[in-house]
Amino acid sequence: MAEYQYPLRADWSTEEIVSVIDFFTKVEQAYESSVEREDFMNHYGSFKKVVPSMAEEKTLCKEFEESSGYVAYRVVKLAKERKAGELLKV
Repeated sequence: MAEYQYPLRADWSTEEIVSVIDFFTKVEQAYESSVEREDFMNHYGSFKKVVPSMAEEKTLCKEFEESSGYVAYRVVKLAKERKAGELLKV
């Protein structure tokens, strides 16, 4: 289990918190093993519904990186470059 905290906001609903945690869990999975591109992009889409602002996304991803060492941007970039059916591994 992770020894760090996820970047969350007090004004989010439980459903929104779950979406954000699920997204960061998929980022971890891309680093620790691999994740299917479609699965990752679905979770990223849910994350973007909670965090539509690019500035807020960058802030949250930076907080996550400082806490965990995982760079969400790298996984998102890789996912956008890959085709359907491919695995993401950082």
